Amino acid sequence: MFAVVNIGGFQEMVKQGDTLTVPLMEGEAKKKITLSDVMMISKDNGEVTFGAPFVKGASVELTILSHGRDKKIRVFKMRRRKRYARTLGHKQHHTKVEVTNISL
Repeated sequence: MFAVVNIGGFQEMVKQGDTLTVPLMEGEAKKKITLSDVMMISKDNGEVTFGAPFVKGASVELTILSHGRDKKIRVFKMRRRKRYARTLGHKQHHTKVEVTNISL
């Protein structure tokens, strides 16, 4: 069984036991979160349920594993012949989650 869910503004296809890195979510490690923004569920027998936009009564349960930050990216801006150059860095916060249950 797998499902397509909306996590942090992104659509993710998840199966039970999957580990995902998603944008920062509130909560401590080992806390369980239930998502009701399920757009599609496919059962093992091939039966598919689509939502408009979400499937009613469907939910996906996640467990927060950890919080962290991505690798630093460098942003370089420059105007030629103007003696203007700037270097910026950015580290995006993220959360690692594990899918524990998909229910319809």
